[in-house]
Amino acid sequence: MRHHLGMDRRRFLLSSLAAAVSQPLAVAAQPLPTIGFLALPARDTFDSLVSAFCLGLGETGHVEGKNVKIEYRWADNDTARLPTLAADLVQRRVAVLVAVGSLAVARAAMAATATLPIVFGVAGDPVRGGLVASLSRPGGHTTGGTLFSAILLTKRLEVARELIPRNSLVGVLMNPTSPDYPPDLAELRNAARSIGQPILVLDVSAASGLSAAFNTMVRKHARALLVMTDVLFNSYRQELVALTSRHSMPMIHFLRDAVAEGGLMSYGADIPELYRHIGAYTGRVLKGEKPADLPVVQPTKVELVINLKTAKALSLTIPPSLLARADQVIE
Repeated sequence: MRHHLGMDRRRFLLSSLAAAVSQPLAVAAQPLPTIGFLALPARDTFDSLVSAFCLGLGETGHVEGKNVKIEYRWADNDTARLPTLAADLVQRRVAVLVAVGSLAVARAAMAATATLPIVFGVAGDPVRGGLVASLSRPGGHTTGGTLFSAILLTKRLEVARELIPRNSLVGVLMNPTSPDYPPDLAELRNAARSIGQPILVLDVSAASGLSAAFNTMVRKHARALLVMTDVLFNSYRQELVALTSRHSMPMIHFLRDAVAEGGLMSYGADIPELYRHIGAYTGRVLKGEKPADLPVVQPTKVELVINLKTAKALSLTIPPSLLARADQVIE
């Protein structure tokens, strides 16, 4: 009897030790929660915004590769690819689906799932676009951030007017394939009418159309170019800088990166800051908060950035009133 008791005790101790050793291994083998990141542009034009997103994610304690995984899908500016890419991420059972770059991306994500939490980043009005019930109480399985770019149109036009002779024509670069195009065009025309600014709308949906747009501006004697907020024109910003230099055309872009790369000016929201908030929202959703309860983030800061080296190359004198208002001057 004593022999059997000794054997039982040894078996018990050995099995307990095996369980203690194997338990941490089982925990370690648990798959990391996965974020699906769906974006319209190519990756190489979005690096700074991905970094800002990961910074916000880190503020909630989530670090890519350490305690969370991110599956990236890039549409390379081809909206036709969005439904397939969104469906692929949903099938991979991601915990949160991030949809950034345009209203079309957010809509593709919503079409792919009616229940999965979605955090979006758009330029236009998410209520008008059908993404949320209201900005303060989204109410469904989506929330995120918006640039409300159309609201800045009047201010951008006013900046352009200060650079050029009165009643000169301003070219406005727009993407006709964007779901925001019709309301943005109406807002643009209203803004131009309200301040009496003649405009020339230039529709461009591919890089191949940029040269033709500049030729049109030259032929019609436009004196400045205003670039509408669109992820497509973020992707083309280097081409735009080269063309504005070649044609001696002052450009007011929406992104400060375009000015750092040689463009004349940018006037717009702090987009990296918005993406930091989108990252933080994604982390909060991973922790269990509901998108319905997270108000849509809106810009709190608008930046005016001026490149004086480019102004000199264009033989352009920047009015002191503009220089005084600039948040950053590149000399």
